[in-house]
Order: sequence, then structure tokens, then C-alpha cells
Amino acid sequence: MIKTAIQQIINLSKEECRTVLTEIESKQILQDIGIPVPDFRLATSADEAVELAQFIGFPLAMKIVSPDIVHKSDAKGVMLNIKNEPELRSAFEEIIRNAKSYNPNAEITGISIQEMIKGDKEVIVGMNRDPVFGPVLLFGAGGIFVEVLKDVSLKVLPIANRDIDNMFSEIQASKILTGYRGSQPADLSSLKEIIQRVAQLSIEFPEISEFELNPVIVYGQGNGAVALDARVILDHRKSGVAAS
Repeated sequence: MIKTAIQQIINLSKEECRTVLTEIESKQILQDIGIPVPDFRLATSADEAVELAQFIGFPLAMKIVSPDIVHKSDAKGVMLNIKNEPELRSAFEEIIRNAKSYNPNAEITGISIQEMIKGDKEVIVGMNRDPVFGPVLLFGAGGIFVEVLKDVSLKVLPIANRDIDNMFSEIQASKILTGYRGSQPADLSSLKEIIQRVAQLSIEFPEISEFELNPVIVYGQGNGAVALDARVILDHRKSGVAAS
């Protein structure tokens, strides 16, 4: 059933001639494979956003949802720490306005209204399908500085548990994960489980050419981890697996 649900999302994007999944679709896949995500809902109007906020609760994060806008921050399509209804209504209109200014031809699905989650340990987990080596897993320091610091470790799939342990130790930020100057160690077992699920998804669905979770907030030992943002890019020329 899980494979069927994921394949349906991929098939829909193929029917609509899209290679980029929306954040809503990407997070639905994460939920399907058991990766924790914040509570999120899709709002198509400011009034609907206000209604949904009653279920999620303030503070909120708001993100543009459009198949034509991959880098939401570049489009000024992300607003954080929305504390009340007036701020929510203002942010909704501003995000839509920014998105239309960034790409006047973009199809706007709506705005993702989601639980605001904070944490001090941010990592990136991703996969890129290399034409020679196949799916290559990426792990490293995440957040807004990932492209600047380039503190990452790469492994060709499939991988064993020891390979994931090695990825943890190979990045420069490893001390932050294992505990530094009295800070609590990160929940590496939960993080390892997320990486394993991304690896399995990448192997089972060859249509997925790129997969990125950034940031993944990792809490202290025993308290889990959660993926705040997801990006999935497809290559429909690849044959899919049989759903079961």
C-alpha cells in the first residue's frame, strides 16, 4: 500500500508533465515512509489559512507551494514565526505577491501552513542519481549554509549501517552531533533511521533523480528528529517499480 501511494504521486506528476513535486507531495511521501515532519496543511486563501491555524496552533511557518518555484527562499516565499491571525493574513498576501513577482507565470497551488519547529542541530540528508554510480547518498551540515560550507559526506547506495556511522564521523560538524563541551549528543539512532528510509526509497523508485531534506532538525539523544523541508525531483524516463 505504501508503494502504491507513492507511485500514485509520481504518476500524477507525470500526467501533468511535472518533474518537481510540490512540498505537500514531498511531505506526503515522507509520511508514507515514516519520516517525521511538522504538522502541515495546504491553504488556498487567507481565510482558509486562518481556519487551518486553529488546528495547528501558533507560531506557524508559511511556505509557497508551486511546481514552478523550486527554491522558495529565493522567491521570498517563506515566512517564519507567524504569531497571530493578523500576521498570518499579512504574510499570506505577501508570499503570494512575492511569488508572482518572482515568476509571473508560476502556477500557485497555495501556501503550506505548518507547525513552527526550532532546533540547534540542523543537517541535510539527500540523494542524487549519478549517471555512472547510480544513487549517491549525501549527509552533512544543513540549514542555510549548506552550499557555503559544503560539509558533506557521500556514499554510493546501497549502504550498510557502518557506512552511515562513517558518514556521521566524516563531516567537520561531527562534534556537534556527538556532544561538544557539555552539549547533549544528538539522537543519532533516529537520524540513522531517516537516512535508511531515504536510501530505501531511492533504491525502490528509480524515477526519483534528486531527493533533499534540508534542514532536518535533530534533537537530543532519545528525542528524535524531524524533516522541516523536502524537495523531490523526478526523471520520468526511468522505469518505475511495480507497486505492491
